[in-house]
This record gives sequence, structure tokens and C-alpha cells, in this order.
Amino acid sequence: MIEPLPDLLIEPIVRAALAEDLGRAGDITSAACVAHDARLDALFATRKTGVVAGQACARIALLTLDPAATFEPLAQDGDWVQPGPIARVEANARALLSAERVALNLLGRLCGIATLTRAYVDAVAGTGAVITDTRKTTPSLRALEKYAVRCGGGVNHRFGLDDAILIKDNHVAAAGGVVAAIRRAKAAAGHLVKVECEVDSLAQLDEALAERPDVIMLDNFSLADLATAVARAKGKLTLEASGGVTLDTVRAIAETGVDVISVGALTHSAPALDIGLDAA
Repeated sequence: MIEPLPDLLIEPIVRAALAEDLGRAGDITSAACVAHDARLDALFATRKTGVVAGQACARIALLTLDPAATFEPLAQDGDWVQPGPIARVEANARALLSAERVALNLLGRLCGIATLTRAYVDAVAGTGAVITDTRKTTPSLRALEKYAVRCGGGVNHRFGLDDAILIKDNHVAAAGGVVAAIRRAKAAAGHLVKVECEVDSLAQLDEALAERPDVIMLDNFSLADLATAVARAKGKLTLEASGGVTLDTVRAIAETGVDVISVGALTHSAPALDIGLDAA
């Protein structure tokens, strides 16, 4: 079971989205067309197969505008579902119609990320490689999008700049080389902070190995160089492959023996899952 995000974390995101949509005067269409006390039963339904993620966003959007509404999940986050209903709702009609787009935007976005992640996870099944995300997330939605990755069977990379040291190529250039960068990082890191260094060649790999960081990221390595890197470093530390990974290439990358494959596309390029709200 996927550990849910706390409502306390989700609520500010949903409230900001509702405020953006309601604007200065609220939903003038629903106010004009629908009686103030009308009730509506409806179903959130997916039009395509996919992985469910983010139902709390839809629930909170609805309950924010109608605290008396009911939201009944018909599937759990992390479930692979066929086209059809995933949640049943009953609410004040104006409130439901006003919350609809925010609920669908967030739900479709997160289900899309979870669905794409599942495709990558399935592609490397049996290899031992783990699929992880990156920080290439939508500003202000990182916690939700990384949650969706977990719903799809992936794992999370660092959440921000403050929870792990990741030495990238520009850090290497600014520090004066791989060795200098790793030595400075290890000297500054607390005992609970891991150090990862990105390398872009086998020569840099050898430099990094001598300094023993916790993780080495192999950036845009060819399959042959990935296999060579694994032969030199497997078991000494964690090896992460990164850079231009696609569904067409991820299996071959995994089969080189790397431990982790990071995929920015999970969050920056996932298409939304087509989900609608249908009156029951």
C-alpha cells in the first residue's frame, strides 16, 4: 500500500489552485445556471487504462467548497485500472462544478505520472535496476509529483537541494575537478548526508572511485561504457545511470548492471491521463 500524503501538505496547493480558478467573482456560470441548493451525484472516471494517483487532491478540492460533500474512492492510489469510474461523489452542485477543473487537472496530472512510471518499472522488471525520478518537477507540485512516482512503483531521488549532496558537472568545473569537489563535499557533509558525484567519462569515473562517494552518476554513458563502469565499480558503491533515458532504451541500460536509473521524463514529460467527471 502506498503511504498517503498528509492532507496538511496537499491543502495549500489545492486552495491556491481553486483561488486561481475562482478569481475575483467565483464561478459565475454555475451561479447563473444552477440553484444554490441543488445537489449532484457524479463519477470521476478514467477514459484510458492507467495507474491511479492523487485522489486526495480531488477530495480536498470538493470538500473545500462543500464540507458536507461525500467522496467515495472506487480504486486506491497505485491501482492499475481499466477505463471506468474511480470515485463517486455527492455534493452541492455549484460546489462540485466549481471544483471540477482543479480536481481533474491535478488528478489527471498525477495519474499520468504514475502511469508513465509504471511503464518504466515494467520495462526493467527482473534486472534489479530501480527507476527513480529527478528534480525536474512542476514548481510547487514536487511533493505531489514525487508521490505519483511512488504510486507507479518508482522511488524518489532527493527532494531538494538540502537533503543530499549531488555534485554535477558545473560543480566539478567550479571546484576545479572531480577530486577537489568530492573531497570538499565529504568534508562538509554531516554523517547522515550522502554524497553523489556525476561523471561523464570513464576517466572521471576512476577519479571519483578513488575518493569513494556514496553514489556515482554515469551521465549520458554509452551502453558499452556503462558495462565497463559496472565491471569496475559494482559492489563498491551505488551506480546511477542518467541522461536521455527513454522507454526504448531503458531495458538495455538496466541490463548493463547499474543499480539505479533516473528518468526526468517521469515528471517533466508525462502526458495527463484522460479523466472526466460524469453526472451519475
